[in-house]
Amino acid sequence: MVRKTVKEIRNGVRGGKGEVIFEHVVSKEELNGHGRLYARVRLAPGNSIGYHQHVGDTEPYFILEGKGTFVDDDGSRTEVGPGDVCYINPGQSHAIENNSDEELVFMALVYNE
Repeated sequence: MVRKTVKEIRNGVRGGKGEVIFEHVVSKEELNGHGRLYARVRLAPGNSIGYHQHVGDTEPYFILEGKGTFVDDDGSRTEVGPGDVCYINPGQSHAIENNSDEELVFMALVYNE
């Protein structure tokens, strides 16, 4: 089967600022119980995904384009850019912010621990 990604636009994701565009690569159902999200994510300048915890699952981000700030479980803030991988262990929390002048684009995968 070949198909296009499914686009979803959400505001205030996890208490973050502004709009987040998800381009779902596969649906939750297509992950066959192994996870709930696999998508390319787009954050315009000034937008963010708020600080949130992962219970029973984990979520790595793979940065494709742009720059942003990754907020880790301990509250540390790290500038990220293309090629960086941001990883959170199950039970930990994180956030990501686009505080640049360019769009921030990354892949996100939420899968079960």
